[in-house]
Amino acid sequence: MNAVEPEPILLRVEHLKKYFPIEKGFLKTVVGHVRAVDDVSLYIRRNETLGLVGESGSGKTTLGRCLLRAIEPTSGKIMFYPKSGESLDVMSLDARGLKEMRSKAQLVFQNPYSSLDPRKTVLQIVGEPLTLHKVAKGDELVERVQDLMQLVGLEIKHMNRYPHAFSGGQRQRIGIARALALKPEFIVADEPVSALDVSIQAQILNLLQDLRSELNLSFLFIAHGLSVIKHVSHRVAVMYVGKMVEMGTVGQLFENPRHPYTEALLSAIPTPDPDRRMERIILEGEVANPANPPSGCYFHPRCRYAVDLCKHETPPWVEDVPGHFVACHRSQELNLRGIPLE
Repeated sequence: MNAVEPEPILLRVEHLKKYFPIEKGFLKTVVGHVRAVDDVSLYIRRNETLGLVGESGSGKTTLGRCLLRAIEPTSGKIMFYPKSGESLDVMSLDARGLKEMRSKAQLVFQNPYSSLDPRKTVLQIVGEPLTLHKVAKGDELVERVQDLMQLVGLEIKHMNRYPHAFSGGQRQRIGIARALALKPEFIVADEPVSALDVSIQAQILNLLQDLRSELNLSFLFIAHGLSVIKHVSHRVAVMYVGKMVEMGTVGQLFENPRHPYTEALLSAIPTPDPDRRMERIILEGEVANPANPPSGCYFHPRCRYAVDLCKHETPPWVEDVPGHFVACHRSQELNLRGIPLE
C-alpha cells in the first residue's frame, strides 16, 4: 500500500524576528530591545492545524500577528503559497498586495468581548470584509452574511442584533464568521477559547475542526494548554521566550519529547485517571527576560539537564528525526518522559 503523500506547504517561515525597541529619556534613546520573536522557523501545510503552545509572554501572539503582518516583523522570510495565483513573499508586499493576501489569511481574536465593535450589528460586523474588498453589496451581502451565520451555528433572525445581546460563545462564533467571510485558506486562531466558559470551549473547538475539514482550511492554533492543543492539532510547536524549542507531530511531541521544557509542560497536564499519576516537574526560577535573555540556551537556568555547553552556546534548530525539530544540545542523549496518546 502506498504511503499517503503529505499536503503541500501553505506557509513557510524562516528566521523570523520581531524586536521591540526599549526607549529611555526625553529624546527616547533606544537602549535595548525586547526579543518577542527571536529567529523562528516553521511551516504549515494545507488542511492542517499547527498548535502553538508556551507560557504567557513567550511570543505566541506576536508571532501569529507577524505572519499576517498585523505587526511588522524586524527581519526574516514569510512565504505564502495559496492554491490560486503565485506564491507571495509576505515581507515584500506593499499595501495593495497585503490587502490581497489578507483575503486569503485571517485572524480570530482571543477576546470576543473586545474584538467586536459594540456600535455595529452582526450584519455590519460580518459583512465588513465583504464591503471593504468589494466582494458583495446589497441583497447579495445580506445573503452571504446569512450563509456565514448558519455555517457557524448562529440564527439568521439575530442578524440585526448588537454584540451585547450575545453570550461569549456566540460572540466568538460571530468573530469566526467574520474571519471566514472572504473564504480564506489560512487562519491564525489566537487563543480562541481561553476567554470562554469551559462548557462552551468544546463547542467552539469542535466547530473549528468541522470548518477545517469542510472548507479545507489551515490553522495556526495558539493556546496555553497542551490538552487543548492535542485535541485540535496535527502538529505542535513549543515556544519559550521568543524561540521555538520543539516542533513535531502530536504523537512525536507527546510520546517522545526531545526538549526538557516540553517534558515539563507535559507533566503538568491533568489526567482523569486516578490510578495513573504523573510526577509533576516543577521548573525552578523565573522565565527569562526577553529584554535581557541569558547566554546560550535561554532555558538553561531552569533546566535540570543543563551542562556547561548549554550556558555558552545557542542550540541550533535541527531536524532530529523526520518531521521532528528541536533546539537542544542534549536531545540525542536524553530519555525524556512523555505521555501516551489515548
